[in-house]
Amino acid sequence: MARMPTTIPLSVEQREHRLRDKTPGSWNRYQHSQQFLAGGVASGLRRSARPYPLFFASGHGPRVQDVDGNTYLDYGLAWGPLILGQAPAEIAQQIAVQVERGLTFGAQHDLEFEVAEKLTQIIPCGDLVCFANSGTEIVQIALRLARAYTGRGKYLKFEGHYHGWDDSVLVSYHPSAAEIEKAAGAPIGAGQGQRAHSDVLVAEWNDRKAVEKLFAEHGEDISAIICEPLLCNSGCIPAEPGFLQFLRDITTRYGALLIFDEVITGFRLSLAGAQGLYGITPDLATYAKAIGGGLPLSALAGKNQFMDLIANGKVVHAGTLNGNPIVLAAAKATLEVLSRDPNVYADLSRRGTRLRQGLEKQLRARGYSVVSNGEGQVFHLAFMDRPARRYRDLLTANQQQYSDFALALLDEGVQVLPDGRWYISVAHTDEVIDETLAAVDRALAS
Repeated sequence: MARMPTTIPLSVEQREHRLRDKTPGSWNRYQHSQQFLAGGVASGLRRSARPYPLFFASGHGPRVQDVDGNTYLDYGLAWGPLILGQAPAEIAQQIAVQVERGLTFGAQHDLEFEVAEKLTQIIPCGDLVCFANSGTEIVQIALRLARAYTGRGKYLKFEGHYHGWDDSVLVSYHPSAAEIEKAAGAPIGAGQGQRAHSDVLVAEWNDRKAVEKLFAEHGEDISAIICEPLLCNSGCIPAEPGFLQFLRDITTRYGALLIFDEVITGFRLSLAGAQGLYGITPDLATYAKAIGGGLPLSALAGKNQFMDLIANGKVVHAGTLNGNPIVLAAAKATLEVLSRDPNVYADLSRRGTRLRQGLEKQLRARGYSVVSNGEGQVFHLAFMDRPARRYRDLLTANQQQYSDFALALLDEGVQVLPDGRWYISVAHTDEVIDETLAAVDRALAS
């Protein structure tokens, strides 16, 4: 239900007080949770929520409801997985059927090959696939496979790109200006300093010369380049024209593998992900988030010559819950919905672009310097003068201003992620976009 417009402009402080008054159940649960759950949250990134992490009771379509009964339009979508929206009937029905048959087997079942076959039909690089449970796990499998195939120990990644929380890849993700000045390849967080990261080479996104230099110096030791083909985890910064083809060409020239981390872009930018949208085929690609429609599933897709090393057991790939039938039931339902309507991605892109342009228009009309990057299905909004072309450009953005904007939106019934990323789902209709832009107008009265 749309809210009545706020009649009196409210300050950020007034909005925060009002949110606290409306969410006592979340506050009490957060206080209680901290006594038993480290930080009170199941993922550390959630602690940055203002006024504090909210607790949710239900969700349907484009909306979520917290434990105090407040309803919000949802543009976080659980950090991306909910491509069909909250609790889509198609997924719920398939899960219910599978739960009656069995929770997990630790052995083979038909959904394994049914979903795998569908993926190989969709993914350009996907001659064979294998399953795991999280994006972090599947990236580790991809890098292990690249090392095994090439016999080389190093890999190249880009500053600001996120490939999971394992020590081996949580390097130069969101370094501060001081950390960048100090050294390349900065570990993120305590407990990682003991690892030298001598096998990681870091370049800046969209910097061809830096990549060429690293290959000239270390080409015989580089097993792979791994990248987000659209830098969703840091500003949704696109590759500049020709850059992805350059990465394809230089890896081929040096006998290294090109790995696309499509954990976010897969089944979101198009049915065939970034590969399909941008027309560049990597050797390997990792998937999670949208592939499971909200359940924990990840997959690695690759060419036969690489994946055969997993198939013949030379590269170890294991996991008790790999291929869990419940999550594969959800994946099968998700893929069926996304495949049956030829207009689904065009509609997602159009509506997301309309929302993105509407946000920019309203904010600029109020005198704010604001830019956005990305695609309609996932984009990033930042308070800064010009679009970023590399991670370091984001350091100039006014993070406090965005945080205040997000808080005002929450008070007006719109939930967004704290890092500036916006996701939309097939449940976000044109009417929902209209409702959102009206809420933005009310929020900007602050």
